[in-house]
Amino acid sequence: MYEIRVETDFSAAHFLRDYNGKCENLHGHNYKVYAHVRGNKLNEGGMLLDFSELKRALKTVCEKLDHTNLNDIESFRQNPSAERIAAYIYDAVVAEMYAYGTDLSYREDKQEAVLYAVDVFETDRNRARYYGNHD
Repeated sequence: MYEIRVETDFSAAHFLRDYNGKCENLHGHNYKVYAHVRGNKLNEGGMLLDFSELKRALKTVCEKLDHTNLNDIESFRQNPSAERIAAYIYDAVVAEMYAYGTDLSYREDKQEAVLYAVDVFETDRNRARYYGNHD
């Protein structure tokens, strides 16, 4: 099994509804995001996936979130928790890669590269991970 990881970051504000504490107030984070791709089969060039393709997709997705109030984005209206942000980014990266001809979606029998997980760090010490449908 091979794994690659790329990272990017973005800054955004949010607040949490149905939460009793200081995070129910509008506040911001400098988010760090990791995208992990795994697979058993390397391409003709000896790579699982070209880093630049994955970096482009992750950056494109995160640029749409950068300097926004996440509560204003339809996908996050209820609560833009780190867990929901990670799931959103996971799905958006899969869609972005697919639009450019690379299928990173998970299938039980697939040996090629799949998007394994997305990590979203709110701080250096706090992160949420989303695995998609495979773990």
